[in-house]
Amino acid sequence: MLSLLLSTLLLFKPAEALPNTQLLTESRDLARVMVDGIHSYLDKYSGKLILERQRDWHFDSSNPESLRRSLELQRQELKKILGVVDSRRPPLLEYIVGPNAPELIAESERVRIYRVRWAVLSGIDAEGLLLQPKKTIIADAIAIGHTEDSPEQIAGLNGSSKSEVPFALRLAENNFRVLVPYLIDTHDDFSGNARLNRWTNQSHREFIHRMSYEMGRTTLGFEIQKCLAGADWFAIQPEKVPIIVVGTGIGGLIAQYSASIDPRIQMVGIQGGLSENAPLDLNFWDSGSYLGSVSKLLPKQIVFGNAPDRTFQFPAARAGRNGASPPSKYRTPIESLRLIETVKNQTKDPIWGAYLGTLLKTPRKSSEVADWIPLLRKLKSGVSDSPWIEASESLSDHRSPKLREQETADRARRQFDQMVSFVQQLWRNSEPVRQDYWKAADASSPEAWEKSCESYRKYFHEETIGKLREPKVPLNPRSRKSYDTPGYSGYEIVLDVCPEIIANGILLLPKNLKKDERRPVVVCQHGLNGRASSCIEKEKRVIYNQFAAKLVEQGYIVYCPQNPYIFEDDFRQLLRKANPLKLSLFSFIIEQHSRTIDWLETLPNVDPRRIAFYGLSYGGKTAMRVPAVEKRYCLSICSGDFNEWIGKIVSTDLPMSYMFTNEYDMLEFNMGNKFNYAEMANLIAPRPFMVERGHDDGVGIDPMIAYEYAKVRYLYANKLKISDNTQIEFFPGGHQIHGVRTFEFLRKHLHYPQ
Repeated sequence: MLSLLLSTLLLFKPAEALPNTQLLTESRDLARVMVDGIHSYLDKYSGKLILERQRDWHFDSSNPESLRRSLELQRQELKKILGVVDSRRPPLLEYIVGPNAPELIAESERVRIYRVRWAVLSGIDAEGLLLQPKKTIIADAIAIGHTEDSPEQIAGLNGSSKSEVPFALRLAENNFRVLVPYLIDTHDDFSGNARLNRWTNQSHREFIHRMSYEMGRTTLGFEIQKCLAGADWFAIQPEKVPIIVVGTGIGGLIAQYSASIDPRIQMVGIQGGLSENAPLDLNFWDSGSYLGSVSKLLPKQIVFGNAPDRTFQFPAARAGRNGASPPSKYRTPIESLRLIETVKNQTKDPIWGAYLGTLLKTPRKSSEVADWIPLLRKLKSGVSDSPWIEASESLSDHRSPKLREQETADRARRQFDQMVSFVQQLWRNSEPVRQDYWKAADASSPEAWEKSCESYRKYFHEETIGKLREPKVPLNPRSRKSYDTPGYSGYEIVLDVCPEIIANGILLLPKNLKKDERRPVVVCQHGLNGRASSCIEKEKRVIYNQFAAKLVEQGYIVYCPQNPYIFEDDFRQLLRKANPLKLSLFSFIIEQHSRTIDWLETLPNVDPRRIAFYGLSYGGKTAMRVPAVEKRYCLSICSGDFNEWIGKIVSTDLPMSYMFTNEYDMLEFNMGNKFNYAEMANLIAPRPFMVERGHDDGVGIDPMIAYEYAKVRYLYANKLKISDNTQIEFFPGGHQIHGVRTFEFLRKHLHYPQ
């Protein structure tokens, strides 16, 4: 109360700045200025950042053979971005039949249609339809609808598709053999866990994407694998005819990526783009660098239709289903018309023109209905001189309506469950994968360990977190006094990080500091939706326990940074803008902390060798990630967050899993194969590291936290022989700062107070 009273009295005093800083005059909420600044940076500089990333795509077009090798290297990179990294099973296609399910489900004068499945990955099959022409096959096609188009619709069974023309059937009538895969839909019936009675409004596509992203896969990537597995089967057929892919909406995106990855696909047709309200499952790591290179990987003939953009359905939050799905405001990074212009420019280049061949584009019409026939005609003309055959009589499904409805529902459930099970198994098998990745780390001594971890630290910063590559600007420190108590003074601090972006926080200085005395600094970090002041002020519900104020009263210099995880979806949408640029929220947080340390080291009473970090909750996440990169933090304490982190992100069986919450900002691409919390602690070692854990803290359960920490203890105590440098405290309590053993840990390793 005294602190609050004295702080209030400061409002009536002339503003006072810290020596060697300018007076801070900003009247706006500094946390809001910070978050808005990061948004502004991403909006203004995204084009520049994409161009910088594209420079990493090295295409040698000096001669056709060099170009071929360059293209293959870039295909491998693209496959990583999309999560197309698993070996496919040998090609096998099976007809789906049963006692009451006919092998042949429809037939016309020209076409037979079968229900089929084909092998894709271990545990994952594709399901859909095979349209077999009765006459000689001129080409093989994979026809892919939008998420709301069933295979039956685009095959012309029981009514037209939402894209108006059953384009798979039209191709089959023109003697294309056609596979039509089922796509995961945008309903939310299965998005949850019945045993836990936890249900969300995430679409099936988003639900799969969230868990997959952490393991270096994506929903779209699985569907690309299904498309490519179809091409595998076509390739072993005796006819040896051209393979094409054609799609609309999401199907067009799958067609585009599949043709970019697989040179066996000789032609691609794309009908219509995607609407601006792109869902989270179209958020890909580093996809921005691909925009300028997609056309270089496409086959020789590309046909663009000019249909209206396809839209997405977003299930609403409602009783029994929480609002875990984010608002979908941002345009997908793939835009067909932009692709057309890129291809046009490249066809003018002698080498590229010879590689790309013909660009075909259907005329635009004012009608909002997709006109498929011009696109399909051009596809046929690219593989055959035979004339276009007009539509024959309509088809009818031989199955009863009841059987058809049941088979459709069962297929949707099977396809969803297969992907979920595949990713859950990836997580459960991920520990030996990480161990294999870390096998080059040298634990023969603390010095050898630290040296051998540099390559892992570099990878973690640049590939997992994403490194903000901006030149340093002058810090331009601004300050104003905001606390004046008998024991300490406090100043709001603002520093410039890079264009548009600031770092800010509160510096607490003990009043008994002597002129030339150097003292340790403890950086005290708030959690989600917190403020720098949260670590200082009294609370109605004790969470932070005034740990910053208590530490400064013990004589430490204390700095409380403001981190940008505040304002709910406003900060979370930063992820949507940043990930395609190979950046994350922690890309900015790491740079803010780095610049803050630059400034702290200039203060006359700061000992730069003794700057420690102590964070709760999201501040605990910061305690794992920032000191792993920023070695000037001499120790780190993670409170209320240490976990079997990958399981907490991916698992659908843990009640506290992020799979059931709206915290989609937790997703970090491919983290599960490289870094769990034990591996992040590896990057902190041999520096002191501690975990503070309340028994009743809902972020996890004691056995899970203890299991992950045991790996940390094993490294410090058994391998590096520095057992005193690590500790865990379990205390009776919940999600809060306890401040007992952790304070002792600080005293021991900072050698203060003496």
